[in-house]
Amino acid sequence: MTRRPHVVLAQALLIAAMAVGSVLMWIGVPVGWLVLASLLTDSSAPSLGPYLLVIVGIPVSMWIVGRGLRRLDLTYARLTGNVEQRATRAAWLKSMRAERGSTRRLTMLDRVMIVSVSIALVAFGVWFFAFAGSSLPGG
Repeated sequence: MTRRPHVVLAQALLIAAMAVGSVLMWIGVPVGWLVLASLLTDSSAPSLGPYLLVIVGIPVSMWIVGRGLRRLDLTYARLTGNVEQRATRAAWLKSMRAERGSTRRLTMLDRVMIVSVSIALVAFGVWFFAFAGSSLPGG
């Protein structure tokens, strides 16, 4: 089965958009809200407002970005023909012995998020052990 070039390009663009979205979710959203909160205060001891803005803004924004990533993943699945038709079954209807393992396959979004989190953890480890330095006095 040969794929048409425009379909392959669309798949690649969707994967790239998911990668950018995952970076936005883990880095862009928190940094953006912290920068916004720092711009709204003019003292080193701000009132409760900027803290509440950050505490509410980060999770809500991450939820919105997550929904957008899910839509990209569904579009990718439709484009590749890997749309999973899952019949939802109540837990109390399942046998205690049957189907103990998960039958869910990894989606492209799952793979992109696993890679982005792995890269972030490795980058943090390199920074922490090689560049951060000690915060202890005399260290």
